[in-house]
Amino acid sequence: MKTLTLFALVAVLVAAASLVSVRAASQTLPAVGQLAPGFTLPSQDGSPISLASFRGKWVVLYFYPKDLSPGCTIEAHGFQRDLPQFEARNAVILGVSVDSAGSHTQFCAKEGLTFRLLSDPEHKVVEAYGSLGGLAGIKIASRNSFLIDPMGRIAKVWTHVNPSTASTEALAAIPLAQKAVE
Repeated sequence: MKTLTLFALVAVLVAAASLVSVRAASQTLPAVGQLAPGFTLPSQDGSPISLASFRGKWVVLYFYPKDLSPGCTIEAHGFQRDLPQFEARNAVILGVSVDSAGSHTQFCAKEGLTFRLLSDPEHKVVEAYGSLGGLAGIKIASRNSFLIDPMGRIAKVWTHVNPSTASTEALAAIPLAQKAVE
């Protein structure tokens, strides 16, 4: 009986993993060199933030699953810690999840975050960047990041990002990407 139960559990997990893989394969990530998909989304204070308003700056656009979750908090703290270094490189940080602007407000207040977190509850931007994930009917953003150059083109793409190293990897990529566009 235990063997049958274990077999059934493994079968369910394999089926669930294949559904996630099919969903991920059906989305297309913007490619390096491609114009970054434009957007306007509300930030944690409710103000609309447009990608186009950052022309002339480097943009680190990172997608994350859930406010106040352990991995997302680690990732956000890394970006907050390194924010002065990003600013010195003429770069801004924009975090995007499907959480509400109110949830972002709480996350920023609790964790001392000063960069912009954008709310995408309709999944439009998350989908445009090939970063919609989830399981069991719950849609969340997959942990992907994009470096967008000052002309609005994708300079670097990271998928399945490690929250502990996301900020340092993005920071290190900016000088390399700058050389590529010069």
